[in-house]
Amino acid sequence: MPLTPDMRRSIDQIRDYLFGGGYPDPVSNAEQLSFLFFFYLVEGIDAENTARAKVLKQKHESIFLGDWTLRNPLNAASGVTTIPKDRFRWSVWARGLSGEALVRFVRDEVFAFFADVANRSAVNFMNGARLIIDEPTVLTQVVTLVDGLGLDRADADTKGDLFEHVLRQIKQAGELGQFRTPRHIIRSIVTMIAPKIGETIYDPAAGTAGFLVAAYNHIRLENSPPATIQDVEMDGKMQRRGLGDRLSSAQVTALQNNTFYGNDVDPKMVRLATMNLTLRGLANVRVLLRNVLTTTLDNERKADLGLPPEGYHVVLANPPFSGRVDKDRIVDDVKVGTTTATELLFVKYMIDSLRSGGRCGVIVPEGVLFGSTGAHKELRRQLIENNRVKAVMSLPGGVFQPYSGVKTSVLLFRKGGTTANVMFLHADNDGYKLDANHDTAIEADDLPTLAASFVDRETKLQIWNSRDPKAEWLEKWWFADAATLRTNDFNLSAGRYRPMSQTQAKHRDPRELLDELAAIEAEIIEEVEALRVALGDAA
Repeated sequence: MPLTPDMRRSIDQIRDYLFGGGYPDPVSNAEQLSFLFFFYLVEGIDAENTARAKVLKQKHESIFLGDWTLRNPLNAASGVTTIPKDRFRWSVWARGLSGEALVRFVRDEVFAFFADVANRSAVNFMNGARLIIDEPTVLTQVVTLVDGLGLDRADADTKGDLFEHVLRQIKQAGELGQFRTPRHIIRSIVTMIAPKIGETIYDPAAGTAGFLVAAYNHIRLENSPPATIQDVEMDGKMQRRGLGDRLSSAQVTALQNNTFYGNDVDPKMVRLATMNLTLRGLANVRVLLRNVLTTTLDNERKADLGLPPEGYHVVLANPPFSGRVDKDRIVDDVKVGTTTATELLFVKYMIDSLRSGGRCGVIVPEGVLFGSTGAHKELRRQLIENNRVKAVMSLPGGVFQPYSGVKTSVLLFRKGGTTANVMFLHADNDGYKLDANHDTAIEADDLPTLAASFVDRETKLQIWNSRDPKAEWLEKWWFADAATLRTNDFNLSAGRYRPMSQTQAKHRDPRELLDELAAIEAEIIEEVEALRVALGDAA
């Protein structure tokens, strides 16, 4: 069953109820909806587990067996201290209670019960969770609407798409600089990195798990016969989906248990990521609450957490931009000079997280590519001389609106070896109107062509090397060799090496010029801040 317009309207209606009822924070609202989805779905999941165990003659006990000691005596008749756990089925309390009684039961009993259940599973995404929607009329309306979605009749893709529609309502950056990465940008990066079945895939700043979900969908698509591939409309664009029906049962088990890994520093993001993955059938994927810049894991701890000790095959990420970490908290492994800038530290961490030959696709602010501080230059030197930088894709200014106007690029590299040449790709349009909201689909879209050019990189390199240097170069891709990069302080900004045509020289996009000025201004501010820190240390 595909995601229907009625389902989308119901989610929009829930959003409007919450906003009008005094709950304006879209992140908290998405988190609360994730809990309600979980409460709804657990009843069906428990029934399936019970039936499967019976067929396989395995021991299994329903979570709804036994009695529950009440946290609030007002949730039962006078003198009663326990209730049957069967009362925690959605079909019982969600359809039988309303108003004040519903708020009291959900707040005091339902959250506590499912936190206890989650505590016994691979990931306790209910840890510290509480009911925020405590206005009786609003909660009653929201629970009724969630019940009407019919999630139990939807397949994993539909449930996931529905939750993505919830996440789309998040229109603000978090306090730590994190924000929802546009899904079409993620899909392009995943296409270029091309994760495969049997590889381990990691996002150290997972947010709502967009990269992990896209990698999962990519692997399934690559392992689907043409007859079962479908075109699905999302965010005004068509995308191809596959069921992965060529995957063996062992490969499916590996996808569910030993493929995807992630962290985030924000408990809300961990919960949203866990729900996003759970709805897609990836309930055993661990998204850890962890700051990778300030903590390390030894091999024993990695083994306890089931993490691959030799590193990951693939790292995909959009780490927080322009954040800072207290220099005394930064672990030695990720240090690059004396910088405290998170965008530099994260790239260093990602290099270290890859196994030899592993691949990385990471979104970085433009300043990382041309910044002139010692830390900027040293990081780029390490990338070019100790790794194989394959490509840099310049994204249009405004792709992260309404969260941020910062100009960004995608950095794609392999761990180990040394860089011979770098492919530069330039996107003028990403398929959406580059306005304050960046959510109106348009025809102009460079991303599919640029992703295909990267996949065909070796052929493009031959074309580049055999070109006539005096002829006009009109392609949106070009190359620079390592010697040229070294003479430019390892600068990786795409515009530095672009063969300028007469047309481009006369009609350069003013937005592009403004983006470059903004990136230079951000770098100046960063250097001033670094000088302040240095002067403070010297005093």
